[in-house]
Amino acid sequence: MANLNIDAQKSLTYDAIVIGSGISGGWAAKELCEKGLKTLVLERGRDVKHIEDYPGANKHPWEFKFGGRLPLEEQRKYGARGPRMHESSAHFFMEEGEQETVEEKPFRWTRGYQVGGKSLLWARQTQRWSDFDFEGPARDGFAVDWPIRYKDIAPWYSHVERFAGISGNRDGIPQLPDGEFLKPIALSCVEKHFQKTLAENYNDRQLIQGRCAHITEMQEIHRQQSRNQCMHRSLCSRGCPLGGYFSSNAATLPWAAQTGNMTLRPHAVVHSIIYDESKSKATGVRVIDSETREVHEYFAKIIFVNASALNSNLILLNSTSSRFPNGLGNDNGLLGKYITWHNYRGRISGRCEEFTDMMSKGKNPSHSYIPRFRNVHRQETGFLRGYAVGFGGSGRAARYSREGIGATLKANLLDRQLGPWGVSAWMMGEVVPIESNHVRLHPELKDKYGIPQLVLSCEWTENDDKMVEDYIVQLSEMFDKAGFKNISASDSHAPPGSDIHEMGGVRMGNDPKTSLLNKWNQLHACDNVFVTDGAFMTSSGTQNPSLTYMAVTARAADHAVEELKKGNLG
Repeated sequence: MANLNIDAQKSLTYDAIVIGSGISGGWAAKELCEKGLKTLVLERGRDVKHIEDYPGANKHPWEFKFGGRLPLEEQRKYGARGPRMHESSAHFFMEEGEQETVEEKPFRWTRGYQVGGKSLLWARQTQRWSDFDFEGPARDGFAVDWPIRYKDIAPWYSHVERFAGISGNRDGIPQLPDGEFLKPIALSCVEKHFQKTLAENYNDRQLIQGRCAHITEMQEIHRQQSRNQCMHRSLCSRGCPLGGYFSSNAATLPWAAQTGNMTLRPHAVVHSIIYDESKSKATGVRVIDSETREVHEYFAKIIFVNASALNSNLILLNSTSSRFPNGLGNDNGLLGKYITWHNYRGRISGRCEEFTDMMSKGKNPSHSYIPRFRNVHRQETGFLRGYAVGFGGSGRAARYSREGIGATLKANLLDRQLGPWGVSAWMMGEVVPIESNHVRLHPELKDKYGIPQLVLSCEWTENDDKMVEDYIVQLSEMFDKAGFKNISASDSHAPPGSDIHEMGGVRMGNDPKTSLLNKWNQLHACDNVFVTDGAFMTSSGTQNPSLTYMAVTARAADHAVEELKKGNLG
């Protein structure tokens, strides 16, 4: 019988286990498999195969019942978000009841539980960090010092950019380093106008084309992935059958699969990481099958935790043992603390009454962007850190009448007149991490899988409020100088998490007393466990975070393989 148990365990043993198949999990799978490791990828949701599992990707508007709106009974499956869901993409979002949580304070947590995770939902914006970001905590006295600098991550940014396909210009902006870019998507006439007025009126603000994960010109590496050029359909939320934008489904997971080293296991809800006290190592992962509720255990020498930031916190908090009674690696009691996100509350809109002889040709799957300009070189405001700005000015609304019936209605609908150009902008502010913003396990309440429910306890601070106020003042002035009319700026007061960029809780740092991970993303107290999704973030920066997740994951995987070869892990 003992031999049978040994044989059974061998069949469930891999070189590496990756928890999660989203943007960072996909990269962990690609890098580990490519380097020869037999790798198990665990995904709590259903399988989604590239192209064939994008049911709305090629549908015409008239093919959606009720104009794409979900029937009331379908809306109820998604709770408060239901009325805003579109039939073409609703299936990529988590339904209510799949994972109960306790909102001690309001928090909007968006989850995409399927193979590919939120890489099927992201806005595809990809900006590098600079040392203004990595050195920010040490310089400004918040959070803890990052254990890495730009020079450590720069070659890995290049590595993932070349594979993913990133469109953009080389703009020469110190706080937003240039990368390995494909040709940029063109600015509209209104965006060029705004770019010009900013240059004329400010010496610290520059509008650029947003850097985005769209293939604008095919390279050999993209042909090898069987991906195709972006056709600017702007139907990205439905899943791209062309592979024109980067996702785990289109790029990293197929690349990992073709090595023959990847085993993909959907419907695998991770309960906890198994820790062997005699070895002082993590030895595997305990999983609940979401369809059968059966419990399975898988074993490996190294484990990459990429379940998305808050779920990674949950898994580690629930991974208890005599050695780690408060969660795996949690010797300092900081696991789950210093949760952060981005501040999207500020918004502004208006119209441009110029360029009435022009209109946009085709669609733009991206937008233009103003890199952070507040508190970059010196502290100049009453709040810490700053914000970036997304700007859209690429369309003119059509005006037409819906009066009449039959031929009269048809004639009215076809008699369209273009109105003025609409312009809008939104902020992406850095939320300074504080200890009280945290997640923890509820001592009694369990979800439907018997896993403790996550308590979400995060709120805005005075720093965030001041940042929104400054954004409204500055953007109103910038819009006015550009000659825009009907300017309307406001604070949405949306709850934390509305940006879908939750980060922190398992932060990196140099000191095990004040951080959970070292400079290679290994738990200080359990070095064969790596955390490379948003949970590792020490601070949030103002950039969209996904490119940094990808680069850090590739770097950590490379280090893990080298350490395995030296016999230092497993």
